[in-house]
Amino acid sequence: MSVTELRTRKSSFEETLMSARQTMVLSEILKLALDSFRASKTRFALTALGMVIGTASVILVVTIGLTGKHYILQELQKIETNSIEVEYSGAGATPAERANFNDYLTIRDENAVVDQLPDVMYASPVLEMHDPISFGGGVVKDTLVLGVSPQYRFIRNLLVPDGRFFDESDDIAHLKCAVVSEDFAIERYGSIEQAVGENFEISGLPFTIIGVYRKSVTDFGESELEDETILIPYTVARYFTGTSRVKQIYFSMRNMQEVPDAAKEIVRIIKSRHRPGSVYKTQTMGTLLTTAATISDYLTAVLVLVAAVTLAVGGVGIMNIMLANVRSRVREIGIRKALGATRREIKLQFLAEAVIISLIGGVVGIIIGLAVPLSIRFFTAYDLPISGYSVIIALAAATLVGIIFGTAPATRAAQLDPVDALKYE
Repeated sequence: MSVTELRTRKSSFEETLMSARQTMVLSEILKLALDSFRASKTRFALTALGMVIGTASVILVVTIGLTGKHYILQELQKIETNSIEVEYSGAGATPAERANFNDYLTIRDENAVVDQLPDVMYASPVLEMHDPISFGGGVVKDTLVLGVSPQYRFIRNLLVPDGRFFDESDDIAHLKCAVVSEDFAIERYGSIEQAVGENFEISGLPFTIIGVYRKSVTDFGESELEDETILIPYTVARYFTGTSRVKQIYFSMRNMQEVPDAAKEIVRIIKSRHRPGSVYKTQTMGTLLTTAATISDYLTAVLVLVAAVTLAVGGVGIMNIMLANVRSRVREIGIRKALGATRREIKLQFLAEAVIISLIGGVVGIIIGLAVPLSIRFFTAYDLPISGYSVIIALAAATLVGIIFGTAPATRAAQLDPVDALKYE
C-alpha cells in the first residue's frame, strides 16, 4: 500500500472520529441541558414565560393588524371602487397663463366618453353651486348644492330611506326638485319624514324636496358630498351658472379590473376634444385602496416592533437566569474542564440551554397566539386572518433572542479557570 493511500485512509479515519466526537458532544450537551431543566423546573418555567408572552404578542398583533386591514379595505370597496373621477386641472406654466387658458369639462365630454366606451355603466356630471338657500321663515343658509344626473345615485351608492331620487323624466322635464341629505333633513325639519314635500328656494327659485338620501358607507372624507349637501337635476342647475361647463364628471365601469385602462382612455378621449396643453386628471378608488393597504402594513409593522420589546424583556430574563445558573454550577464547570471539556464545548452547553429555554417559550407562545384567532373562528362567525409569516417571524425571533442573550453567560462560563472553579465554594 502506498504512502498516499495510507495518508488518505488516515485522513478519512480522523474525519470519522471527529464527526463521531461532535455527535457525542451535541448529544451530551442536550442531555446536560435537559438534566439542568429537570433540576430547576420552576425557575426555567418562569424564565420561559417571558418568551411565551412575547411570541404570543407578535402573532396576536399581526392578526389584529391583518383584521383591521381587511376591514378597512372591505369598507372602502363599498364606496364604488369601479368609479372614475375626471376633472380639469388647468394649463400653462404660470398662474397668469392658467387664468387665460380655461378649457373646462362640459356635458358633451361625458356623452363622447359614453359613446366610445361601451363598458361605462353610469355617468354623471357634477356642477357645484353655493347659492343662498331660503326657507319660508325668511332664514337664509349657505349650503352646497350639486347638480347631478339621476345615475349619480348608483355611482355613489346612495340610499334613499324616504321619498325617491329624481329620475330621467324629472331631468328631461327640468323639474325643480331636490333630494337632501339626512343631516340636512333632521337639522332643518326634525326628521326625514317631515322633510319630504317641503319647499325652499335657491336664489329665489322654488324647489320641492322629493326624497332624502344617505351614504351607504362612510367614505373617509373621500367624497364631494358634505354633511348637508343638496342634490338637484343637472339640467336645472346649469341655468344658475349660465354655462355648460362642469366641475367633474364621474364614470362607473362594469368591473374594477377595467378601471386603470378606462381612466387612461377617458383622458385620451377628453383631451382629443380640447385644445393642446389642457390637462385633465383622473382619480380612482383603486389609488385609495392601495394607500390604505400600505398605511395598514406600516401600522402593523410598528405594532410588531412594539411587541418585539416584550421579546427583548424576555431575553433579558433569560440572560439573568443563565448568569445565575453559571454561578451556581462553577464546580461542575471546573470538573468538566478537568476531564477534558474544551471552552467551545462549555460555551455550547450553556448557549444550548439558553436557546432551548427561548424556543420552548416561543413554541408555547405560538400555540397560545394561534389558539385565540382559531377559537374565534370556531365559536363565532368572524373569520380572523392568520399569517403563516407571523409564526415564522416569532419562531426566528425566539431563536435569535436565545442566541443573543445566551452568548454572554455562555462566554463567561467558558472563560472560567478550571483550577479556580474546582476551589469555588
